[in-house]
Amino acid sequence: MIKWITRTIDSVILFHSIVLAYFLRFNFEWEVIHQYPVLDSGLLFMFLGVGAMLLTEKEKWLGSRSRIGNFALVAHTVMVALMLASLACLVTEKLVLKAPFVPISVLVIGALLAYFFMSLYRLFVKEFYGMYLKKKQPQKHIVIFGAGEAGRLSKTVLGSQVGSNQKIHAFLDDDMQKAGGSIGGIPVYHGLDRLKTLQRDHAISDLLISIMCISPRRKKEIIEECLQLGIKVSVVPSIDEWVKGGFNVGKIRQIKIEDLLSRPEISLDNPAVFSQISDRVVMVTGAAGSIGSELCRKIIEHKPALLIMVDKAESALYDVEQEFRSGRWKSQIKPILADIRDAKKMDRIFKMYKPAIVYHAAAYKHVPMMENYPEEAVTSNVLATKNLADLSVLHNVSQFVFVSTDKAVNPTNVMGASKRIAEIYIQALSRYLDVEKGQVTKFAITRFGNVLGSNGSVIPLFKKQIEQGGPVMVTDPNISRYFMTISEACQLILEAGAMSTGNEIFIFDMGEPVKILDLAKKMIQLSDKKIGEDIKIVFTGLREGEKLHEELLCHSEQLQITHHPKIRVVKMGDMAFSKVNYQIEFFERLLILSSDTEIVRHIKHIVPEYVSNTSRYHVLDRLN
Repeated sequence: MIKWITRTIDSVILFHSIVLAYFLRFNFEWEVIHQYPVLDSGLLFMFLGVGAMLLTEKEKWLGSRSRIGNFALVAHTVMVALMLASLACLVTEKLVLKAPFVPISVLVIGALLAYFFMSLYRLFVKEFYGMYLKKKQPQKHIVIFGAGEAGRLSKTVLGSQVGSNQKIHAFLDDDMQKAGGSIGGIPVYHGLDRLKTLQRDHAISDLLISIMCISPRRKKEIIEECLQLGIKVSVVPSIDEWVKGGFNVGKIRQIKIEDLLSRPEISLDNPAVFSQISDRVVMVTGAAGSIGSELCRKIIEHKPALLIMVDKAESALYDVEQEFRSGRWKSQIKPILADIRDAKKMDRIFKMYKPAIVYHAAAYKHVPMMENYPEEAVTSNVLATKNLADLSVLHNVSQFVFVSTDKAVNPTNVMGASKRIAEIYIQALSRYLDVEKGQVTKFAITRFGNVLGSNGSVIPLFKKQIEQGGPVMVTDPNISRYFMTISEACQLILEAGAMSTGNEIFIFDMGEPVKILDLAKKMIQLSDKKIGEDIKIVFTGLREGEKLHEELLCHSEQLQITHHPKIRVVKMGDMAFSKVNYQIEFFERLLILSSDTEIVRHIKHIVPEYVSNTSRYHVLDRLN
């Protein structure tokens, strides 16, 4: 609606600019003026001007306070209209009328008048629009953390926002040399020393972190101080985002829970990953899941000859396929709707596409669900993994990477124990091939903790509970977990494939474990809610099979260093393949005739360190 109103006003200005130009050009002498087609000239210039606007004025001038940019845009529009009108008049004079039509001097004067009035009216409208927005919006009182170039640019960008009812009261910076100075009349203070005083004196509501290179630990300290004071925290984009897309208000983002990790995000850039994947056929199982889909995104950036995406979730797989079909990637993809437990179908897939690398990310991973359905944990996490590993050997796959979990370490639940059995089989098979057959397929295992934002993690669950008004349900006030981002998890998986020489378990250094209760509190505060008033926290007790604290190493395992300081490796132990293979194949008999208890009893027999916690299977531990 606003767009068409402004177009109408511009049309009126364009028409009357030409009419007024006639009067100015001929000193208001009507005897001379009426000899020219004044109305036709005005209509011609109006229609050509509107056409020029449609071609040139693509920006939303009402939403920006860049006066110079808007004046230049109007000048561009008027110049195009002038050139089109001059050309039209020239053609009319030479080919149609054979006589003067509209004097060029009139067009030039009309263009100058149109530029003046269109610019002036835009200036007034923008000022009134800004005043209107200010009245509608509550005032923000802001401090900027960072008094360097990024902080100065942030001040400029914040000030350029139309209708921004906000005031910057101070800059904060850890550099003592900058403290005591000022930027554009705004004082600079050291660190967080004055933040509490500033909030008391000026009702500070927002803090913008505007430093390009700030340590995660310092960022966490700033955020936590603001959370205690009830101040909202935002952050400017990274250097890469800044350079690629420019910096504007839309790029300033709210703090995410990932920003509260007390360690820097692990970033890997190993050229060997590209050389391993490029121009090869790669298969990903569980390709529609949160980790599997992100893994596919990273793989396709390395230009494989073909990316095979296997998953049994139809809708999710379709969504991932559409993303890749409409994206910038040129590599071929092949989404396959299949259940990895279907041995015959998986064999056909291997025969048809001959993958060189297999990343096995498909699994059942919800602890309480697998406590209720241990047979599903066995078929999906154990037997399907065995089947995929065997097929990889049979079809000469060069690299097989298995995605495991920290819950496989000294497990207390069926899910973790099933993943541990899968680890044991891969270790035994890899060792057997290495010693007895001459290893063709290299096996690697990646083991990591909770992945922030992945399906089933606590982050989406807490977010949903907060959006619904609470309560946020935490199992135990002391429960803690290791956390990593989806990007970190996928990097580790790819790095494992590139680094592996066979028979290794790869582990990230994920820093200190995070208390889930602290995580819940911070998520509530980041949502601008008050704990206990707006959102309550309820303790529900540990779920069946749930551990209080996770571990990354089994008792018998020892870490070894690698080329990267954040990656550790554990060499797989010696295991008798024939014994392990028999024990796993015995599950096929149990699944036909036996109860849940007998299945779990056999799991405990294979994994003696598996001791159930808050589970009905705890009775089996007492009987042993």
